[in-house]
Amino acid sequence: MLSALIALTAAITTAAAAPKDTLTFAAVGDIMMGLNYPDHAPVLPPQDGALTFESVAGVLRNADITIGNLEGVLLDSGGTGKRCANPSVCYTFRSPERYAKHLADAGFDLLSVANNHSGDFGDAGRAGTVRSLRSAGLGFAGFEGTAESCVIEREGIRYGFVAFAPNIGTVSFHDQPRARELIAEVRKKCDIMIVSMHIGAEGARHSRITRKPELFVGENRGNPYAFARLAVDSGADMVIGHGPHVPRAIDLYKGKFIAYSLGNFATNTGVNIAGESGYAPIVKIRTDRKGNFIDGEIVSAIQRGERGERRPYLDSTGACVTEIKRLTEIDLPETGISIDGKTGRITGK
Repeated sequence: MLSALIALTAAITTAAAAPKDTLTFAAVGDIMMGLNYPDHAPVLPPQDGALTFESVAGVLRNADITIGNLEGVLLDSGGTGKRCANPSVCYTFRSPERYAKHLADAGFDLLSVANNHSGDFGDAGRAGTVRSLRSAGLGFAGFEGTAESCVIEREGIRYGFVAFAPNIGTVSFHDQPRARELIAEVRKKCDIMIVSMHIGAEGARHSRITRKPELFVGENRGNPYAFARLAVDSGADMVIGHGPHVPRAIDLYKGKFIAYSLGNFATNTGVNIAGESGYAPIVKIRTDRKGNFIDGEIVSAIQRGERGERRPYLDSTGACVTEIKRLTEIDLPETGISIDGKTGRITGK
């Protein structure tokens, strides 16, 4: 009896320690949960943000790793807001530090901090963001020099993460030799390598993959198609894009999954959510232990609500599925990927 019990215990221990053969990832676009700036006129969500991810948390938590882009900084007060030459196309985002807990509670594991709002409050804003995310136990990457990459471990598997943008204070995708080097460096430390890119022109008029460098308000916003391939060639197993504020096509390259833009996911205020700008897709992907694409799913969500009350809701109409399928078929007809228009299932052709 004792020997049987010992054998059973050993079998359970071995099974628990055995690494998974299949890994599941969830990825979303831009997140800005509420504004505590300006100090005299904050725009904070109901119940202090506790409901922000209520409709979608079940989907976000049902993954080994969940990834998003934190648009703006986490800082309770202070810092000097950036000055804008043209305020009509410039916004300043500062959210309370305690909101990092909402991200952790919703199931996020990795956050990109490389974007055009991560420097809105200079060094103080970056420090507050780092402090808040670390306190909440979240992995993050994208600050030049201070937080360029991270490696987290879940159930015995190490996930490497790097994030790029074209903005001051972030790890720049314009420095391609350094980008290759950084991805390759982190690749050596992990089992699965994930790259985030805040890249491409903004708005519904820029939902297409041109395969060329994209300009927006005079700024070189990079070539998403080329940079995603550079990332995979350098060791990335998955590339997640955001920045255009609308969904774009998805792709496969050398068996690795690429999302060129996942749009606005949870943007409380200060961002247009009309039409496609309100689409908030959740892309769920399964890979093998080597990061090779197996299959996936587009879960459709849409942001709704008035200023200060916006949040993503699951969408039974499948609008995100329809849009991403349309864009993939017209922009990347040669890609080895197929999207079921009814279910959102993603498979290789």
